[in-house]
Amino acid sequence: MEPIINVEKISKKFVLSHESKERYTALRDVVSQKVKNAVRGQFFKKDKGTKEEFWALQDVSFTVNQGDRVGIIGRNGAGKSTLLKILSRISDPTEGRITIRGRVASLLEVGTGFHPELTGRENIFLNGAILGMSRAEIRSKFDEIVDFAEVEKFLDTPVKRYSSGMYVRLAFAVAAHMEPEILIVDEVLAVGDAQFQKKCLGKMQDVSKNEGRTVLFVSHNIQAISNLCNRGIYLANGKIVMHNAIDATIEKYLHAGEAFSSSNDLAKRIAQSPSDPDFKLIDVAVIQDNREVVGHVVNGKELEIKLTYDLPNRVTGFRAFLDFCDDMGVTIFRTFHDEDREGIMSLEAGRYVSKIIIPPNILAPIIYDIKLLFGIHTIRMLPPHELVIRINVEQTGDYNKSYSGQFTGGKVCLSLPWTINKI
Repeated sequence: MEPIINVEKISKKFVLSHESKERYTALRDVVSQKVKNAVRGQFFKKDKGTKEEFWALQDVSFTVNQGDRVGIIGRNGAGKSTLLKILSRISDPTEGRITIRGRVASLLEVGTGFHPELTGRENIFLNGAILGMSRAEIRSKFDEIVDFAEVEKFLDTPVKRYSSGMYVRLAFAVAAHMEPEILIVDEVLAVGDAQFQKKCLGKMQDVSKNEGRTVLFVSHNIQAISNLCNRGIYLANGKIVMHNAIDATIEKYLHAGEAFSSSNDLAKRIAQSPSDPDFKLIDVAVIQDNREVVGHVVNGKELEIKLTYDLPNRVTGFRAFLDFCDDMGVTIFRTFHDEDREGIMSLEAGRYVSKIIIPPNILAPIIYDIKLLFGIHTIRMLPPHELVIRINVEQTGDYNKSYSGQFTGGKVCLSLPWTINKI
């Protein structure tokens, strides 16, 4: 069977203009410069600055089969949205060729394809007509669309008065119910509330698995990508790094930039972290067996995390947090301290060391990202905001030793006391 989408060596170039900075000039300077230019015959000459070519996509090739649910992942600026706009025929590629076999419905940003002056009811018919549906076909789907979008009360209100959430609900409902062969959805679903996002993901699964339609989905929510998609495309710097099964693609993406590869690298990132008049992080150490470790720890032994920092001034309400997140970015648990025996923690100026001890057999044998957060009580967060330590917890056999193979018991291990009584 021929693929429903065939992309062959697609590239997209943009030309960036860099205008030269203009300093503040007084009126006499402007008049003087115009006189000089007139004498030189350059009265209308203007500094146009410089131009630079930027390739958002380079030699991108892949195929998508009917019924595939393809998750497109990558960092900001990787070229994901540019690729979807080309597939949706909103913009043309600079080079390459695309073959699409089927009708495409796109939801790339809030209100895609909607006219702000028309009502919700009118936009449903307008969008359906754009997709090539007859009025009778649109009418047959009308009630389902309105019910799914939950905007019946505002159906005859111009959509320019809708909130962003209402806009997205109606736009997605139209795109999903108009029976396109290919449904393209960008990060726009992040605008909706959690309940509606879940509803949309369920609808995309339904139209793909039960109706055989193809879905291309861009999101930074890796958990949603994992739950919905069976194939993945990982983009970086406008090029495809991997096109494979979704689990393998996500693993490649998550491990592409290890949080640190050596203690020297961690020290460098700490030194480069932004400063604050009230706080400066000096060092972070992960310690096991009385020695500093990098990256790999075992779950059968106590784990210590030590934070060293300077407080240039007296601080009231100081707080330090550690968020333990799984490789999907989901926070498993948070540990923090923000109080002393007298209530809110007040610390004099000086250097301090905070330690946290993780007991043995608490962390499951998976990869954790530990996010460091510091703050002044109820007022503001302190830098660094993006410092993350990655640790790979290895199974020692002390816990779950009756079983072999990969651990599947969750994200944390709890050795809780059990009792057994004969009755």
